[in-house]
Amino acid sequence: MNEIILVLTEDTLTATDIEHITALHPGEDRRFHVLVPADTERNVLVSLVDHLSMGELREALDTVLGREPEPVRAHATAEEQLQESLAAFVAAGAEADGTVVDDDPLPALRSAVDRHPVREVVVVTFPHALEDTFHTDWASRARDELRVPVLHLYLGTHRIG
Repeated sequence: MNEIILVLTEDTLTATDIEHITALHPGEDRRFHVLVPADTERNVLVSLVDHLSMGELREALDTVLGREPEPVRAHATAEEQLQESLAAFVAAGAEADGTVVDDDPLPALRSAVDRHPVREVVVVTFPHALEDTFHTDWASRARDELRVPVLHLYLGTHRIG
């Protein structure tokens, strides 16, 4: 049975992301299982600081005005991101499947690690000023709770979180 690399992402994976992830264990028999949370809840303060730190003024205003995605739309967006990410893995010659999970992805990660031969978890996110600084981001939480290595990459870059 080939080992699984769990990939948790908050957006569609780019070609750069796929290249980094598939290069982690070259020549080894492994497959990828992608988890994309349906973003239905956001901490207003955290979202505001994240948007402002990235110079995203319109998004910051949307956060303050409470323009959060409705659950049905959030799930549809996550499903679209998942399908595009899976297609990118297949285009790179990798075996991949995945699912949309709840807003807090840690229970889904825990379940997958308990049920499958997971080699490691790769968390791919945008930078989050407050969460990354105070180690409350998904990768830090996963490192604290899971018994497998966790790597944090920033979407579309060569940077490690």
